[in-house]
Amino acid sequence: MQTIGFIGTGVMGGSMAGHLQNAGHPLCLFTRTRAKAQPLLDRGAAWADSPAQLAARCETVFTMVGYPSDVEEVYFGDCGLLTGMRRGALLVDMTTSQPALAERIAAEAERLGGEALDAPVSGGDKGAREATLSIMAGGSRHAYEKALPLLRLMGREIVYHGPAGSGQHCKLCNQIAIAANMVGVCEALAYARRTGLDPERVLRSISGGAAGSWSLANLAPRMLAGDFAPGFYVKHFVKDLGLALEAARTMRLDLPGLSLGERMYRELRDGGEGDSGTQALIKRYA
Repeated sequence: MQTIGFIGTGVMGGSMAGHLQNAGHPLCLFTRTRAKAQPLLDRGAAWADSPAQLAARCETVFTMVGYPSDVEEVYFGDCGLLTGMRRGALLVDMTTSQPALAERIAAEAERLGGEALDAPVSGGDKGAREATLSIMAGGSRHAYEKALPLLRLMGREIVYHGPAGSGQHCKLCNQIAIAANMVGVCEALAYARRTGLDPERVLRSISGGAAGSWSLANLAPRMLAGDFAPGFYVKHFVKDLGLALEAARTMRLDLPGLSLGERMYRELRDGGEGDSGTQALIKRYA
């Protein structure tokens, strides 16, 4: 068993860290809001007062924070992970962030005698609770193999995609696919309601056919129930889609479906739904 650090115990991170703790690994935590880590602390996890202090005590550190600016601060800040990292340690960022930032982290970790992996995830709060996340990894093959036994405690589909930044690029592919799909799910339910069909019966019919998708199976029932609690925040989805658009523009790749999804979710966020789950897009059609 190794001492593992975890930074970010929110909607998904708390469950993910819990799986590591349940497997018997001593856990050390840091979050901006200590109360979010309290359930894990009550079960025996230790607390660090800064990312640097946490890094000095741990062989492997996982981060699951909100925005690229948070990642930058956690890794490169005055008391960041890279100022306290042990030689030979492994840093694993599971935040959806900028591929170029993942490359910077990996290069600096290597310079300091350690390794870094970008390993963003998909599956929402349900996947985090049930340890069925899809994990997309980028970095050196050695870093991936080193992290794999721990990643298997949190996810089911774990795929290595190549050098640093590759995991982030794959996650942006994931978000591009979800954006267009969520628009389709909402419009199908809005159409069903307008025609007078029972949306729940429609959902039963189309979920088992060619229209079936994760969003249709897991988020459409929440839409119909009026449950907009976040499995994944609208504000974070807007961030992810913005990252994908930025990367696409750099590559001179026109993605009109992504542009539409980003605009619709940005309007939803600006309308006060930033802390709602992504299924809140159905409110646009109410």
